[in-house]
Amino acid sequence: MPIHLLWGDDEAARNRAVEALVQELVDPAWASITLSRLDGNDPNQAAQALEEARTPPFVGDARVVVLQRSPFCNQCPAELATRLEAGLGLIPPSCHLLLVSATKPDARLRTTKALKAVAKEQSFQLPAVWDGGGQVDLVARTARELGLTLEPAAAAALAEAIGSDSSRLASELEKLSLYCGAQSITAAAVAALIDSQATSSLAVGDALLAGQIATAIGLVDALLGANEPALRIVAALTSQLRGWLWVALLDQTGEQDVAVIAKAAGIGNPKRIYVMRKQIRGKAAGQLLELLGRLLEVEAALKRGAEPGNAFRDGFLLLGSRQTAAGRPLR
Repeated sequence: MPIHLLWGDDEAARNRAVEALVQELVDPAWASITLSRLDGNDPNQAAQALEEARTPPFVGDARVVVLQRSPFCNQCPAELATRLEAGLGLIPPSCHLLLVSATKPDARLRTTKALKAVAKEQSFQLPAVWDGGGQVDLVARTARELGLTLEPAAAAALAEAIGSDSSRLASELEKLSLYCGAQSITAAAVAALIDSQATSSLAVGDALLAGQIATAIGLVDALLGANEPALRIVAALTSQLRGWLWVALLDQTGEQDVAVIAKAAGIGNPKRIYVMRKQIRGKAAGQLLELLGRLLEVEAALKRGAEPGNAFRDGFLLLGSRQTAAGRPLR
């Protein structure tokens, strides 16, 4: 009863894994009748996936049913849950049910427990934007999946340039493989082909914290020029600032336990607290609240339809004028 549970927010890696299984199991000559691709957002298609997975292939060695956005491990309707539990034992060995989802399975659901008992599970999670080591690992793992070799310095350079954008990473690795041929991908090749102006939302937050408004605007323009969604930039900056604010407020209360601070701030890795403390040294909680308020105004302007570059520029420049008026000159 081969059931495959594939989940995680790394969409590019998920899709590569799905297509690898399809190529391995499906005879191309019979793909039109032995391969089904369905959407779990539609309850009828989710139920259809269960029915097709119980039907042995008429031709070929295997039937593959791919259900994207599978609902079975997250907020599964009671009727679908009942159908799943009743049908799990009826799936023949020649049928493969691929349940694909961007979200982590909810371990509390009975459907999740039932699937985990029989399924082959694979997770594809992107590293956090602040996790430099995790981003280097993502580069190395993606290169291995694509059958490419690259030098450690090249992996670090790609992580710095691309971050956690796994779709762009795969595309850039393919270009680098053509550029380098049979040779390993080098840091020099990365420097030659990858845009040197690549940045991240974290760098924007660092510039705002340092009072470098012009730098922050330039970094935002670079992100928007690279087709980064404006609201995603706001979300990343807001998360970054909220973390700083929590650390600043808890430090003011005298709390020293990094595990307690990390839990209160919703930060998964307590070791990150040491870095954040260094970043906000000498900064008052009021300054962080002011930054957060300006970001909320930028978000509101974007949702009212403002041009993204203007929304960020107006918000950041107003922040700069307030800092100057308060006696904190721009740098």
